[in-house]
Amino acid sequence: MAINMARPKGSNENHTFCYSWLTFTSFLPLIFFLMEPNVNNPKMLEQKWLSTALNARSQGLGTETIVFAHGFGTDQSIWDKITPSFAENYRVVLFDWPFSGAVKDPSLYDPLKYSSLEAFADELVTLMDQMDLKAVTFVGHSMSGMIGCLASIKRPDLFKRLILLGASPRYINTDDYEGGFTSSDIEKLLQDIESDYENWVSAFSLLAVDPNDEPSVNKFRECLKRMRAEVSASLAKTVFYSDYRDILEKVETPCTIIQTSSDIVVPYNAAVYMENKIKGKVTLEIVDTKGHFPQLTAYLQLVDVLKGVLG
Repeated sequence: MAINMARPKGSNENHTFCYSWLTFTSFLPLIFFLMEPNVNNPKMLEQKWLSTALNARSQGLGTETIVFAHGFGTDQSIWDKITPSFAENYRVVLFDWPFSGAVKDPSLYDPLKYSSLEAFADELVTLMDQMDLKAVTFVGHSMSGMIGCLASIKRPDLFKRLILLGASPRYINTDDYEGGFTSSDIEKLLQDIESDYENWVSAFSLLAVDPNDEPSVNKFRECLKRMRAEVSASLAKTVFYSDYRDILEKVETPCTIIQTSSDIVVPYNAAVYMENKIKGKVTLEIVDTKGHFPQLTAYLQLVDVLKGVLG
């Protein structure tokens, strides 16, 4: 419908002003509606409120930034023994992945969207852009190691160095590659998650963490319990069936691989494979502890290794 904005014949300036003002105010609801953020729009949520949704926070006042990313089954609290040693001299950034039990909105985890690690890498890039992070040291534990590699290929400007803690490009053995598991191992793992999640959590906690370190076992167990069983099953398929060996030759960001002396999840040979295949400068460091979580069981050793890498 056309709106006649012409001044009525014979009207004075005051009438013109009143008419124009009334016309303008009639459109104010539409203007405010267009200006209002659409919180129901997932794309808008991802772009504007991702850092809040993922509980992202920073501490410390240093000029150099370290981003710590947790792995499968845990949340940012897995770094609680590590971050105090760096907050004095660095800006430390922590967050929770959407699958984490610490994330308040369970709808953030979409099993279709996160059926590959590329979706996590895209989310990491978005989060770092939103927080205005560049040239960071990225410490990625377990699955987050490969996520960091993927993100560094997409946006190398965001990363100064990658620290890959207990990371693996593939978890299933082949004829010429040791990933640590057979296909039947993974099938059994998934069946156990789906059939009796609570028992699987208790059993897997004792395998993944040094069983002699009861507080660390309990920490991992409690994190796993906070994950919903269906999320755990879906994510386990994404992680344990993944194969990112072919991307290693595209990783040009300097890398440090940190491996424990005995890890049932990631064997030593998988770490050596990454060391040989990554294109950029790479070093391999060993932390003398048992299990997949040196940030829990050998945190003082890990802090020393990290400080050595950071210089």
